Amino acid sequence: MTERKSKSKKELEAAAGKSPVLQLALDFVELDRALRLAEEAVAGGVDWLEAGTPLIKAEGLEAVRALRRRFPDKTLGADMKTMDAGRVEVEAAARAGASVVHVLAAASDATIEECVEAGRAYGARIVADLVGVADPVARARQLAALRVDAVAVHTPIDLQMKAADPFVQLREIAAAVSLPIAVAGGINAETVVEAVKSGASVVIVGGAITKAEDAAKATREIAKAMRTGVRGVATISKRGSEREIREILTRISAANLSDAMHHGGVLPGIQAIVPGAKAVGPAFTVRTLPGDWAKPVEAIDAAASGDVIVIEAGGVGPAIWGELATRSARQRGLAGVVIDGAIRDTREIREQNFAAFARHIMPNAGEPRGFGEIGVPIRVGGVTVEPGDWILGDDDGVCLIPRDRALEWANRGLEWLEQENRLRREIESGSTLAQVAQLAKWEKVG
Repeated sequence: MTERKSKSKKELEAAAGKSPVLQLALDFVELDRALRLAEEAVAGGVDWLEAGTPLIKAEGLEAVRALRRRFPDKTLGADMKTMDAGRVEVEAAARAGASVVHVLAAASDATIEECVEAGRAYGARIVADLVGVADPVARARQLAALRVDAVAVHTPIDLQMKAADPFVQLREIAAAVSLPIAVAGGINAETVVEAVKSGASVVIVGGAITKAEDAAKATREIAKAMRTGVRGVATISKRGSEREIREILTRISAANLSDAMHHGGVLPGIQAIVPGAKAVGPAFTVRTLPGDWAKPVEAIDAAASGDVIVIEAGGVGPAIWGELATRSARQRGLAGVVIDGAIRDTREIREQNFAAFARHIMPNAGEPRGFGEIGVPIRVGGVTVEPGDWILGDDDGVCLIPRDRALEWANRGLEWLEQENRLRREIESGSTLAQVAQLAKWEKVG
């Protein structure tokens, strides 16, 4: 215990100097997957390993013990997120093999003191995570007085999806305290350079490594960027901004998006008409009566390039869209059409490769009577569509994102795609989905 205490203290002191430390957060809920990923990352040169909070909650401190057995010489963190019972939790983590224990800075001073004392007794360094703290700079100063070994600036995943800047707070805290500072939350080969420049001594990386198809390569690229100061190119865990919503949605599938939206977001009963065609864009809404194609056609001229026309037509025929409307829409640069009603001329529309989606296909058209409205809230399959909501349609159907949460859900969909890419790699390496997901273990009981 004394040897481990001395080693972790020296490493934290080194981290406060010019040599930043790369720490891997193993935020899995399956221990076997965490161990395999850790092997790859160690081969890639990661410095420290961390049993993430999801892993500890899923597997208990056996996760820490297993990592210690597999990597006896590695500095090992346990992200306990302790809020109470500081002595008990720090002692338990240290006894299991943790040399660094993460606790919550929002805990009471009494709990922090208990954590620090237990850490001193059992050879574990204490890192206080500032996530959720109202005044992180003031709290960092208090934590320094309470003798924690380091503080962590943590941008939680829910804020990452909204493209929050993690480094403003980091720079403020680095200017306020002399403690080593860890930074976590969406760090990748591009942002790691800014993390170090902003004052991070310990750079905690999760998804940029754990979701990479080649985790060893991803680790090497991040470590190289961190130590040379030359930005790498991030392809994993790179969150987009508002102006990149379309690009993100173009990369992912409707299935990715629905999974990210807790299996929701679907416009039910709307089917793809053109195999392989994809519609991505803001909704330009139209309400019309069944068979009345006047307002849908007028909407083509009123919509902006890149919009997706979404039409409420009662969910029945006759058809309100066909070949000529499609040619007009293509001429205007529209991204697609979604019809809660009927469409016709499907062969010609497929020849034009225009992203069209509808509830029904039938040969008979209605008449242009002129009833309805453009640019108003509508209902498609019981789901409200507001003007400007984002649409993603592909072979599986159509998903809708409310415009006020478009960036968040787009980023979450991208995260889901990255997770699936990693799972695909593990399956192709000789496993199966049931084995990778450990379905038998996670089946609901009762």
